[in-house]
Amino acid sequence: MDVLSDMLSAIRTGQPYAGRTKCQAPWGVLFPDGDAAACHVVLQGSCWLIPRDGAPLALGVGDVVFTPHGDAHAIVDQPGSPTIDYQPKRGDESFIREMTIPGAGATTQMLCASYSFDQARPHPLLHGLPSVVHLPARVGHHPALRAAVDLMGNELRQSRAGTEAILPALIDMLLLYVLRAWLDDQSGPAMTGWATALNDPAITIGLHRIHRHPERPWTVEDLAGEAGLSRAAFAKRFAAVVGHPPLTYLTWWRMTTAARLLRESDATLSTVAERCGYGSEFAFAKAFKREFGTAPGRYRRHRRPG
Repeated sequence: MDVLSDMLSAIRTGQPYAGRTKCQAPWGVLFPDGDAAACHVVLQGSCWLIPRDGAPLALGVGDVVFTPHGDAHAIVDQPGSPTIDYQPKRGDESFIREMTIPGAGATTQMLCASYSFDQARPHPLLHGLPSVVHLPARVGHHPALRAAVDLMGNELRQSRAGTEAILPALIDMLLLYVLRAWLDDQSGPAMTGWATALNDPAITIGLHRIHRHPERPWTVEDLAGEAGLSRAAFAKRFAAVVGHPPLTYLTWWRMTTAARLLRESDATLSTVAERCGYGSEFAFAKAFKREFGTAPGRYRRHRRPG
């Protein structure tokens, strides 16, 4: 089980979307606050990202930006241009969204993707990301990310048989490659947080054990033994790089797993309790209500899609 992939599948909600925008200057598009993270890739021309806080960011062909926290931001041909709200054309069931802004000036084309995350329970990895992740285009850097962009662009450029099946996987692939690229850029002596955690063999082993078997009655000693460290050394290193002590993260992961099962499966409450390490449905319901402020059954009724 891959920790990064598993983490994303747990906190993702709803359907991802992707689309192409074609804008001719002067233009500007405002993306409002919400629970959706956005990824923008410049395919042609140039533009600026105007964050809610901070200085405008110039973008050129091949640049990738990711706004993981759903913060409001604008994409414009140049600072000061008027903006319109993001209102793409789409079918109710389609993964593909399109937006065109006609004008007399230079053309900019972008590839955009949207991901809904559970903002009530952000994973520590996402919580540690900056409000804007910028991956500038550089020859030879992040070739896998560039390949994912090319594949996704081809599907959006000309929808063909199988596009509706291929595109969701490509949208997920793009997000994973963006996060990988950012984590790779953090490597080195100065890296901190989850960039360290996913490159630290001992901590990675501990995370894998928690993610693979949340039902087990793990102790810090057990996890430290799996990682080949003393209890004290493991607990100190885990808390420093993950941001939570081992058993606090274990509880967080159990509750996150339980919420996903309630949203996405028909498993009984007793089955969910067992898979998340609780000896009884009552103990599970009590822990879940303490964490989410509502009973598991009520959560399921209100959070199930459709």
